[in-house]
This record gives sequence, structure tokens and C-alpha cells, in this order.
Amino acid sequence: MAFLKKILKNKEEKSAKNKRDDKVGGKTSPVFSTSGSKAPRGIIRSQHIAEKSSWLFSKNKYVFKVSKDANKNLIKKAVEGKFGVKVERINIVNLPGHIRRRGSQIGLKPGIKKAIVTLRKGDTLEIK
Repeated sequence: MAFLKKILKNKEEKSAKNKRDDKVGGKTSPVFSTSGSKAPRGIIRSQHIAEKSSWLFSKNKYVFKVSKDANKNLIKKAVEGKFGVKVERINIVNLPGHIRRRGSQIGLKPGIKKAIVTLRKGDTLEIK
């Protein structure tokens, strides 16, 4: 019986702690209420500037480096929230890391995940 009381007491303490966290601000922002989601600043890492991505600017497409666990819905919310534009379409490219050697040492460069974001006609982003 004491074991059961201990389990119930732990559950009550956890629920009380969760209620306190909700009052203080919680661990997730109200816009991203799904479990394990990130805030917009954590999803978009940087803008990817390369020859192909600069060619895509004329087609109203922008390329961003994003976090590995981001999906299309989170990327769309992050871009719309951060830049104030409407996203029409998102394509994701997941690039693997490359093996690099220096003498007998073998290493692996980290891969990146890119999101190609197509904006609605008339919307543009400032390119830095």
C-alpha cells in the first residue's frame, strides 16, 4: 500500500510542477504547441547563399539552412512568423555529411538540411 501511495504522490507532484510551468511561461511557445517543437529562431539557422540559390531569387524562391528535426509545417510557421510573408510551397533537401581525410586521420563533415521556400506572388525577402 505504501508503494501505491508513493506513486500517486509522485504523479501529483509532477502535475503540480507542470501547472507551475504553464503559469510561468512553459517550455513551448503558444504558437508551437506540438510536443517537442522548437521556436522559430531555432528552426531557421541561416540563409543559404550560393550560385543556385541566388538564381532562385528571381523565381521568388529562397533557400534556408534549417535544423535537422524541422518539418515542412514548422518551417512554414517559422518563415511566416519571422519575415511576415505568405509561404506557398516548401521543398526540403537533406544533404549527408562528407568524409574528409588528413593523412591517416578520417573525419566526417556534418550534413545540412536545406529548405527551398516559395513565396506568394508579390512577397519578397531582404537578402543580406
